[in-house]
Amino acid sequence: SVCAQILPSGPDFATYTNQCLFVSLIHDAKKQVVITTPYFVPDDPLLQALQTASYSGVEVHLIVSEKADNFLVNKAQRSYYEELLEAGVRIHSYHKNFLHAKHLTIDDFITVVGSSNMDNRSFSLLSEISLVLYDKEVNERIKREQQSYFKNSKPILLESWQKRSKVEKLVEAWLRMLGPLL
Repeated sequence: SVCAQILPSGPDFATYTNQCLFVSLIHDAKKQVVITTPYFVPDDPLLQALQTASYSGVEVHLIVSEKADNFLVNKAQRSYYEELLEAGVRIHSYHKNFLHAKHLTIDDFITVVGSSNMDNRSFSLLSEISLVLYDKEVNERIKREQQSYFKNSKPILLESWQKRSKVEKLVEAWLRMLGPLL
């Protein structure tokens, strides 16, 4: 009884279908965007969409796992936090366990769940699948799950984030250059 679409993506497709979907949905958001992902190494269009949404008054949340299963990806991911925080994006570091959930809610009606991470590997190298659901009730159910993630997260705040050691910042910046390969 729910209107839904399935969107495959991967190297067999001429365009980055999942990346195009995420960027388009974020640009269309009016009130709120909540992204839950274990791996966040965005390309420029995704990063700009998140910043633009936040600058436009959309409440943007990024839920990431504090616990990492990949050191390189985790450090590259962290290199994006400062510019997102400066744009007003709220970053939540989930600490209960390794968070491997992958979903996105836009406003009160659109939900995306699937295998795709928010990184170049998922956009271009790996075969992924996303289910786009257009239903207020499904959206509310996922938002309840997101609320439980918020409760088990620590907010990352700009002022404290900027106080990281120079070594940590250098490692993150260096690994950011490898982002397209991670």
